[in-house]
Amino acid sequence: MLRDLALGLGAAALLHGAIYRRRLSRARAAEAARLPTGTLGIIPGAEPIALDGSETHAALLIHGFGDTPQTVEGLGAFLHGNHGWTVRAPLLPGHGRGLADFDAYGSDAWREAVHQAYASLKAQYETVVMAGLSMGGALATLEAASDPSLPALVLLAPYLTAPAKAERLAPLAGVINLLVPYLKGGDKVASIFDAAARARVLGAGAVPPKRIRDLVAVAHDARFAAADVRAPTLLIHSRTDYRIPLPLAQRHQGFFTGTATCEQVWLDGCGHVITVDFCREQVWAATAAWLHRHAGPPTPPPCRAC
Repeated sequence: MLRDLALGLGAAALLHGAIYRRRLSRARAAEAARLPTGTLGIIPGAEPIALDGSETHAALLIHGFGDTPQTVEGLGAFLHGNHGWTVRAPLLPGHGRGLADFDAYGSDAWREAVHQAYASLKAQYETVVMAGLSMGGALATLEAASDPSLPALVLLAPYLTAPAKAERLAPLAGVINLLVPYLKGGDKVASIFDAAARARVLGAGAVPPKRIRDLVAVAHDARFAAADVRAPTLLIHSRTDYRIPLPLAQRHQGFFTGTATCEQVWLDGCGHVITVDFCREQVWAATAAWLHRHAGPPTPPPCRAC
């Protein structure tokens, strides 16, 4: 009997393995067909952003989970073109590429990438500020907590409190990952109300379950690190954000007990990705005003033609 049971379990494991590999292959192929990568293995349009402006003031912009710098491109262009900031928006590890890369890089790599990008700017510029979108806001919070000299921080729909569904899934992510290689991505219509903006987004359409665990871990760590942030902090939320529902977002300002200045701005008529949705210009203007107020106006670059 035990031999028959072992044979049966072995056959079931082999069958599951074959089905799993087929699902994994199909999901990766479908994603590659939807968003093919370029010669450097990056989806065209998802490349890191580097805009040189002021020689004294630089802004580090950090995109969200499963997304790319494209979601902060408009904000970066506004800060650079309208206010003279030097802007950097790195592509987080595993993002903006194929699903195999998303499988390979987790929260440790994301945190280190932000740390290295911030350290690099600090070594080159007199004044460096940070702004982060969604999970990028959580990563920015973690970095800000370690540097009391940061002059200004802007958190855009920051992922500081994971919704109940993500909280329930996170502890089971390892087991779920053994059963299914990918979960369907979030509701894109609810994330971005503006259909034209939604069509331009280059975010992943599927998510490895283990990355949900990483996302929740980043949110948890950032929530507790918020008390150590000393920089003047601006939080911008949409009241109709389905990823960070209003009851959760209303708690976020209270996490930042270590800074003397923390304000919260509320938006209407947009979803979660507020940097590209209908409310984007309000977001850009509020961000620029906060940075100007607390970090001062960028020194313009010298005139090369004078």
